[in-house]
Amino acid sequence: MVIQRWQSLLLLVAVALMCVFCLTPFATVPAAEAAENGVSEIFLKDAPVFMVLNIVIAVLLFISIFLFKNLKRQRTVTLISIVLLAASLVTCGFILYVGMPDASAIWLGGVTLLVVCLILALFAYRFMGRDLRLLRSYDRLR
Repeated sequence: MVIQRWQSLLLLVAVALMCVFCLTPFATVPAAEAAENGVSEIFLKDAPVFMVLNIVIAVLLFISIFLFKNLKRQRTVTLISIVLLAASLVTCGFILYVGMPDASAIWLGGVTLLVVCLILALFAYRFMGRDLRLLRSYDRLR
């Protein structure tokens, strides 16, 4: 399989970033609390609902790569992924500031991966719109 379209490449990078996000810590706990809990970094596995949400996002983005033959469905799946990515960012903030108020976010780690993944998905959606407009212009010429 050869990736020939920009949106496929962007979606593939977004899937890779979501997989990396699932394996990296996204917050740290101060040393005093870490001594009690035995944990100094918070991974995705520590919040199971958040982990399931991000795995669903990665799967939807991966499925979206292979929907290139049906551009409208690919755009729909990508838009659902974008909405879920925004929900994931809100959930991350909720976990950090309400659920674990003493935890501090790792901005150059996990949180940035989510933001970059969201930006890549938005650009992929934009490129899908360009392809759809191009196909419609070819239909007008026939």
